[in-house]
Amino acid sequence: MDQFMYILELIDKYIWGIPLCALIIGCGIWLTLRVRFLQIRHLGRALKYMVHNEAHGEGEVTSFGALCTALSATIGTGNIVGVATAIAAGGPGALLWMEIAAFFGMATKYSEGLLAIKYRSIDKDGHVLGGPFYYIERGMGKNWKWLAKTFAFLGATAGLLGIGTITQVNGITSAAQNFFDPSLQHVVFSIGQGESAVPITLTTIVAGLLVTLAVALVVIGGIKRIAGVSQIIVPFMAITYILFAVLLLLCNLQQVPGAIVTIVTSAFAPQAALGGVIGVTIKDAIQNGVARGIFSNEAGLGSAPIAAAAAQTREPVRQGLVTMTGTFIDTIVVCTMTGLAIVLTESWVPELGLKGVQITTRAFQVGLPFPSAMSAFILMLCLIFFAFTTILGWNYYGERCLEYFTNGNKAAVKCYRWLYIAAVFIGPYLTVAAVWTIADIFNALMALPNIVALLALSGVVAKETRAYFHRDLQHRLLHQKH
Repeated sequence: MDQFMYILELIDKYIWGIPLCALIIGCGIWLTLRVRFLQIRHLGRALKYMVHNEAHGEGEVTSFGALCTALSATIGTGNIVGVATAIAAGGPGALLWMEIAAFFGMATKYSEGLLAIKYRSIDKDGHVLGGPFYYIERGMGKNWKWLAKTFAFLGATAGLLGIGTITQVNGITSAAQNFFDPSLQHVVFSIGQGESAVPITLTTIVAGLLVTLAVALVVIGGIKRIAGVSQIIVPFMAITYILFAVLLLLCNLQQVPGAIVTIVTSAFAPQAALGGVIGVTIKDAIQNGVARGIFSNEAGLGSAPIAAAAAQTREPVRQGLVTMTGTFIDTIVVCTMTGLAIVLTESWVPELGLKGVQITTRAFQVGLPFPSAMSAFILMLCLIFFAFTTILGWNYYGERCLEYFTNGNKAAVKCYRWLYIAAVFIGPYLTVAAVWTIADIFNALMALPNIVALLALSGVVAKETRAYFHRDLQHRLLHQKH
């Protein structure tokens, strides 16, 4: 097991090096310039479009439904566990790099949503298929179909073995175990030997079975059932989590300025900010912040445009704006609150020996004016629902990728669905370190073809954006005359 982990970490370190981080942020910067900082100028309009569905649009679900499907896949363990993992490994400064990546990632997400609508396919039965594989094939040309197929294969694999199943269900069962059996009094068996042995408790087994059953009941219903469930759970749980996070920050308002200073200073001078207590470097802060940020908001991965393509809309730019709000909500709002809570309560410091969800749980227990058991229960519920909806969203992504890869082979898609449910079933029995490392590797591999396409089609994005806002201006001027 130790040798396996060593190999995984070596691959992860090589893939998630500075070059890939620079490529993803660089793509976001380039697209930000091409759309003239649209994520600042038109954020208000984007938030308005988010809740006002377009009339008479073609597609399978409403724009809000498509956004909720995308948010169901992005608001997950990355917001609660991922932020904690990034800060623990890269220091508080990792949060700032996460925000910087998210700011430019908003332009990336906008471009993904726009291209998804522009190049999507709608058959005679109204079934929609779209995403990076189609904007690669149709936008870049038939000669690049091999790259589209590569993305589709990596996307299906990432959903099955990385971000969509194992990571999420592992986060759910870990949260349940930390709440119901933190002292490991009901261990059923252990995986591995010696010090690296992982105890599996009765809570883990029961929680894993319940999640597997719930996932099976929803994913068998396809996109409409996934979107329907997501439209109920995602807004409710996101608002609930944000309200408790805001309450935590208000109850510790005096510590917030100090936490912000620590985050900013640590991003550029970790040793000075942290007194050299841990060997955190700027490279560690950047690498962990960017990697966990992308894991959380998925900007650049190419996953969100798969959901965006199903939206009932005729305007690529409009859906691009709606898609962009996903990154804003996920990282700029939710991850920032989680990170501030962790830093101001000093729950991340190595001396505490906490990992993953334990870090965020302690932050809520220390920061909220409730009994510690109640705070832990609130966080556990949020994590469970966030992770559950992420599992649902990524099932949809994986199936659409496989549908393209197999040229619409329905038998292959059905087989994938059951394999997906099986991956959820086995997820709780893998170690946290292995789970996150595997997810990071697949994220990186999936991002590469998509980033190539976004850079190649950035001119299309810029042209569509200018044309839309010119038409919009002409329409408003005409309306004012009348």
